[in-house]
Amino acid sequence: MPAFAIAALLILVTVLPARAADRIDRQALVARHAPHLTAPDPWAPLSVGNGRFCFTADVTGLQTFADHYRAHGIGLETQARWAWHEDPNPHGYKLANANKSYTAHGKTVDYPTRMDVPAAAWLRENPHPQPLGQLALAYTHRDGRPLALADVDAVDQRLDLWRGILTSAYTIDGERVVVTTAVAPDRDSPDRDTLAVRIESTLLARGLAVRLALPRGYVAGIKQNPPLDWSQPASHTTTIVTRTDRTLVLAHARDGYRYGAALRASTPLRIATPAPHTFELRPAAGQVLEFTLAYGPDIPKPDAADVFARSAAHWPGFWQSGGAVDFSGSTDPRAAELERRVVLSQYLTAIQAGGTFPPQESGLTTSTWYGKHHTEMIWWHTAHFALWGRPAYLARALDWFRATLPAARAIAASRGLQGARWPKMTSPQGRESPGGNPLIVWNQPHPIHLAELLYRAEPTPATLRRYRDLVFATADAMASMLAWDDKNKRWVLGPPLWIAQEIHDPAASMNPAYELSYWSTALDIAQRWRERLGLPRNTDWDEKRRHLSALPVRDGKYVALESIPDTWDNVASRQDHPSFLMALGQLPGAGVDRAVMDRTLDAVLAHWDWKAKIWGWDYPMIAMTAARLGRPDTAVDVLLKTGVPNNGYTAAGHNPNTDLPVYLPGNGALLAAVAMMAGGWDGAPAGDTPGFPHDGTWVVRAEGLKPLP
Repeated sequence: MPAFAIAALLILVTVLPARAADRIDRQALVARHAPHLTAPDPWAPLSVGNGRFCFTADVTGLQTFADHYRAHGIGLETQARWAWHEDPNPHGYKLANANKSYTAHGKTVDYPTRMDVPAAAWLRENPHPQPLGQLALAYTHRDGRPLALADVDAVDQRLDLWRGILTSAYTIDGERVVVTTAVAPDRDSPDRDTLAVRIESTLLARGLAVRLALPRGYVAGIKQNPPLDWSQPASHTTTIVTRTDRTLVLAHARDGYRYGAALRASTPLRIATPAPHTFELRPAAGQVLEFTLAYGPDIPKPDAADVFARSAAHWPGFWQSGGAVDFSGSTDPRAAELERRVVLSQYLTAIQAGGTFPPQESGLTTSTWYGKHHTEMIWWHTAHFALWGRPAYLARALDWFRATLPAARAIAASRGLQGARWPKMTSPQGRESPGGNPLIVWNQPHPIHLAELLYRAEPTPATLRRYRDLVFATADAMASMLAWDDKNKRWVLGPPLWIAQEIHDPAASMNPAYELSYWSTALDIAQRWRERLGLPRNTDWDEKRRHLSALPVRDGKYVALESIPDTWDNVASRQDHPSFLMALGQLPGAGVDRAVMDRTLDAVLAHWDWKAKIWGWDYPMIAMTAARLGRPDTAVDVLLKTGVPNNGYTAAGHNPNTDLPVYLPGNGALLAAVAMMAGGWDGAPAGDTPGFPHDGTWVVRAEGLKPLP
């Protein structure tokens, strides 16, 4: 059977509904991996959220021991992707103040890569996220001691993934406390975000209270995981807009940025103000304190029961939509752990990566890189949504790219390019951050590849119209980034550029293997979009694609760069991402010789410096290459490799990386790899789950997955 026919049959098999008897019991699948804690675990705070708003709680169900959790694991915050603050800029710093000139191929181009000028720090740090209020238990024992973590006993904390509701039960002074929290689904509250809390305890009649404190922001100048800033109370304001026996409406302002917070209780409250920006809430009577806390410019008045009900209605729809993978029949002892990682990664990416501005690498749990989105990570953050049959999440992220086209066009024009060149480390407005970031190029083809995934999910004229300008403008810039090498009669990429393996000198880097393959793939996709729209092929793209440099090879193996081909001669060049593997893995292999790639994979497995510098998304990425090479045993071994950095997953499902206690690209890459291994790819071998071993140790049931190109 021809390869195209096999591919078509595979696509047909993966999208047809399973027979009723064979369908996965999705509720049972999700339930068996719902986090259940019986003791405090600072590495496993549990979160509820809606994609653009997230509340992360400790063992009390609130944020009572935030300092302890931050010091010993993952911090506790309330974040919204719409909440941003910018420090004053009295000197009028502009990105051009950080420019440095680079000369190559007879041209001189300025890039904002300087970090030794005063403008650089301000431009990197601004804007930055504005953390929202912190909710904690407030309690003083009869002997005058404040509540300590050691006082929390008999812990029974459960995150109901099926309903999106966190229930935290425990005792304090021998009295039972039960705290329930949930967040209103994003689709039901498009211009606001609401947290619901219910506390049941006899201690509420003996002084137990909830403390709401609004921080100034983050401690300035700390790039990764900055603590909340409780200093300088006079430098920001919290104004009481409305206060009744059941309602507290606040306006918080700093340097011109303002957000609203509205708390509404189901029964009368007693409200105290023990310190600036701080409020303590107790029920006027009884053993239940139930309230909602809504943030945003439009302050609503929902009740807690409504939020719990909407959460319980929303999440079953999420889990019943799209894809599912069940490993429960497997005898490989690693199968249950992989299934757990897959289920929790779906939840974590849904609650933290569903906003209209793509996520930072730590999602909405902590702040990293000043909250900026790194566009080279957009594929790992969002491609899996399309592969798992939930393309709306990817579409929201890609709509930011559509809206930011004017900024990307301006960047391209400033560097003498056509079309739209994408910033790397960027603010919501699309402003680049200075440093080495502007020299990265593997972010450029992502919008084209992701648009293709959306088209495969919904192959309609409407999809083509929606993303055509994004695809064409990106392809124009990519084509104009190439330079003609007259001596060798070919088009070359770089210098200057910073390749995906971020250890080489950008000023000397030319023709990286992965990026060359991605240029070919993206230009091919862009041409197909023109043909689908009834347009003639772009002759400039065809010319550059036809005469693009070959992928660099040395001693029968791919190397990272043609200009620095020492990958297999110099151990210092064998760390960070083995990015050349992505040319046949994430990508379908344009320009790739499979035998050469097979030898290259063996060399990576045997000789890569796994200890020096490697990231959580590298393991799934390598597994994808092994799968395409017909090596499913290797794919599974790499995906679940132990004894190496940054490939562990906490009880909450987070993938901590060096200096980054939360790292969503690891979760997203895991989902992309499993979708591919279970759901296949174009031209995959006939049969089910081509990326998993078929020796009887893995029993993989998959439904609703989409093949990777």
